[in-house]
Parts: sequence; structure tokens; C-alpha cells
Amino acid sequence: MAQKSDPNSKLIAENRQARYHYAVEDTLEAGIMLTGSEVKSLRTGQSNIAESYASVEGGELWLINGYIAAYKEAGVFGHEERRRRKLLVSKRELARLWQAIGREGMTIVPLKMYFNEKGRVKLLLGIAKGKKVADKRETEAKRDWNRQKQRLLKQNS
Repeated sequence: MAQKSDPNSKLIAENRQARYHYAVEDTLEAGIMLTGSEVKSLRTGQSNIAESYASVEGGELWLINGYIAAYKEAGVFGHEERRRRKLLVSKRELARLWQAIGREGMTIVPLKMYFNEKGRVKLLLGIAKGKKVADKRETEAKRDWNRQKQRLLKQNS
């Protein structure tokens, strides 16, 4: 996972709504196969994984609907912005993911995309279950209570 203290690690994109819409049970780091123009575009921070998801198809893991902006200097040698990108995980991890999504309601959600300490693009995936409306309300209520508690502590001290 990307550490804030590491100067070489850089957060590219984060799916902030994932933890609101899903109850994340487990996380997994995966590599991603990219072209040169995609990496250049990511270095400028132009990407979005909010509407994307991961899927196991044909014994391989794919990132679907992930957005990486076109790199202008690439010209005709550029890339498609929303193409399917292959994710790199070991066979053991892929089998574990396949078992997890076989259970009812489980899905693979991208949480963060970042450069690791070696400068490689990594994707933090979450094995998650969709929250129901009542669960979302409960999460919101807890967050509001924590905010109110912090305000009260701040006022009293």
C-alpha cells in the first residue's frame, strides 16, 4: 500500500466513494499493464477510477472502465482512454479472487492507483460486498457523530 512518508510513492487516483458504497473485507495490490503514453499521462495525474471495476475473465483479471486521459504529445501513437487493462496478480491471488467473487454479493473494486517506491503503477483492489441503504445510513450517522464529538472536545479544551 502507498505510504505517505515515502517520497517516491505518489497517489494518482482514489475511489473515495468505494468505501461508502461497499463494505471492503480484504485488499490486494495488483500491477497493471500500460502503454508508454498511459504512463506519461498518469505522471501528470490525469486519471479516474471512480466508475471502474475489476473482473475475472478467461483466467485473467481485467480493469474495466478505468479512465486515463490521452497524452497530447503521443499524437497518433496514443491510447484509448477507457480501454480494458490487464491486471497482474499471481495465480494464487487470482484463485482467491475467483473464490471471493463466487460468494453472493462480492465484487472487486479498485480503491487507489499509485506509483510504488520503484516507480511502477500499482492498483489497490478491494474485495467488497455492496452495502444496503440502511448500512449507508449507519455509516453516515457514525461519521456525523464522530465529527460532533470532535467539535465538542475542541470546544471544551
